[in-house]
Amino acid sequence: MVDFAQRDPSSPAFWDERFERRFTPWDRGGVPQALRDFAAASAPLTTLIPGCGSAYELAFLADAGWDAVAIDFSPAAVAAGKAAVGPHAARVVEADFFAWQPQRPLQLIYERAFLCALPRAMRPRVAARWAALLAPGALLAGYFFLDDAPKGPPFGITRAELEALLEADFECVADDAVSDSIPVFEGKERWMAWRRRP
Repeated sequence: MVDFAQRDPSSPAFWDERFERRFTPWDRGGVPQALRDFAAASAPLTTLIPGCGSAYELAFLADAGWDAVAIDFSPAAVAAGKAAVGPHAARVVEADFFAWQPQRPLQLIYERAFLCALPRAMRPRVAARWAALLAPGALLAGYFFLDDAPKGPPFGITRAELEALLEADFECVADDAVSDSIPVFEGKERWMAWRRRP
């Protein structure tokens, strides 16, 4: 059992400690299939990846010609991301999701273990920020961890809670099973796409 000094996942220091000690059970070490399928079926989109960690998806999207940027508020996570993406390292940026501003209007926010990484009390702020960053018609798409276990991270969310969180600003346009989950998420995540309402 790994013992950590940092207990607050809303603090960059919490994530710094885990990346520095290489305790990253949420890191699949590559790009999941549903994102590959989504990208193959889409024109390149201006994309934000918040809470990017090792940022494998950034390299994948950038190689496919997408205008993508990945952000994280943990310096250790940013260092890991820069190391993982090679020639795209400049696209991995240390930034606070709640303060970061895009250089161009976003067409997609890719969700991968960002919502479930933060304490449940922060969810309304996250959802409001998603809505503020995306114009009508833009997409919030990725993996949502549906679970009601009390401890975390990852902090799961029930389907009803997720719908209540997003339905005022977003319409769900895709909801699919995930076949290649890593153990920490297995059987409890869905690939979902939510379109920003007018």
